[in-house]
Amino acid sequence: MIALDKVAPYGKILIAIAIALSVFALAQLALNNTQAILLCLVALLVVLWTNEGLPLGVVSLLPIVLFPAFGVLEVKETTINYAHPIIYLFLGGFLLAIAVEKTGFHRTIANKMLSIFPSTARGVIFSLTITSGVMSSVLSNTTTTLLLIAIALFISDDIRLKMRFALAIAYGASLGGILTPIGTAPNMILLGILDDKGLEMIPFFQWMWMVAPLVLAMFFVVSYVLSIGVSDVKLERSSEEIVVTKDQKKVIFLLCSLIAILFINAPIKPWWGGLGLSEPLILLSVGLLLFAPPFSILDWREDNHKIPYAIMFLFGAGFAIAKAFSGTGLADEIASLLISYSHLSPLVMLIIVAVMITFTTEITSNTALISIMLPVIYSMTIQTGLDPTLFMMVAAICASYAFMLPIATPPNAIAMASGVIKVKTMAMYGIVFNLIAITLIVLMANLFWKNILGVSFD
Repeated sequence: MIALDKVAPYGKILIAIAIALSVFALAQLALNNTQAILLCLVALLVVLWTNEGLPLGVVSLLPIVLFPAFGVLEVKETTINYAHPIIYLFLGGFLLAIAVEKTGFHRTIANKMLSIFPSTARGVIFSLTITSGVMSSVLSNTTTTLLLIAIALFISDDIRLKMRFALAIAYGASLGGILTPIGTAPNMILLGILDDKGLEMIPFFQWMWMVAPLVLAMFFVVSYVLSIGVSDVKLERSSEEIVVTKDQKKVIFLLCSLIAILFINAPIKPWWGGLGLSEPLILLSVGLLLFAPPFSILDWREDNHKIPYAIMFLFGAGFAIAKAFSGTGLADEIASLLISYSHLSPLVMLIIVAVMITFTTEITSNTALISIMLPVIYSMTIQTGLDPTLFMMVAAICASYAFMLPIATPPNAIAMASGVIKVKTMAMYGIVFNLIAITLIVLMANLFWKNILGVSFD
């Protein structure tokens, strides 16, 4: 079998086209022509995202050309998704991430976290998992993994420890990314779908309150399992003095101010109705302040190239795919397959959704998958009388909690690129964590989240 990374770019494109045409031929057996074309185009996009036959940003812009050309959506219906408010919320987060990296604040955070835990392999694994998770709650999990992986690899020369440290960083980034609505792409896409469907948005701090127990439980489970067999290995602690610079203090001030504003803005029913400000507006405003006096941490000419525009286009493509699935009725068609299980209890339906999303995410982009599946799950819940917010939230979180394969999430891919992890090793740990995560997510949804959202399974 030929490795994809050895296939020429034109070969990867031909592979994508061949798979897309195969999907089209099969889809015509059960769907109308427009729906079959949409499935064909989505297959093309997913394969190109996966095999990198074209740059990420280029593939993400293809819906603007392909959807109107093949009669799936009009140009305006497609392009409007690339200006979704959620994208600008994430832009504000990206600007904060660039400021954190530029000022070296991530090193300060890492050093302080490492100093809290014992100087053993288990202590370092716990500290790396939690540090990565905490940073990923406000920065992208991709950025966090990239910032911390180098630190993890230089803590020890023992290859066994390097492997576990790299996994701790990658898994921690995925675990902590769900702690806030802006931590992962699937979370952001969920917020966009809630907004598009006219459903009540989940306030920032309500989201954190709901998922914090899950995150803490997974922090402990992942760190403990990764440290089995090396728990008592002693490590030398860095003697480097931790100094907080002037620019880092500015970043701290902005981050604390952001947290305070988001907290005040969040409604706490029935006691406080919130300020009613748009969260994308708040985050983007804080991000733009980084360019202005007295902060002046970022410089547009120097730093604008660090903004991951390709990721922003990816979000736009995700929203465009979701719109197309709804607009062509394909979401309803797929939902009808799920409805065939509607005689089962809501709890069993939650388990089916969680298992399906978690293991499907292992072989494709979680962003692409969740863009496709959230409209399907919404349609299924509306037709069966289930709560769409609860089921879509379970799906979004499961899309980030895939630990088996490098392609499943960007942190997994970055850890694999470090060269200290084998696919077999990641799969071995990953399937254990997948099953534990599915169990905990379903339990949380059934025992905790449904009460906060006012959902009844009666």
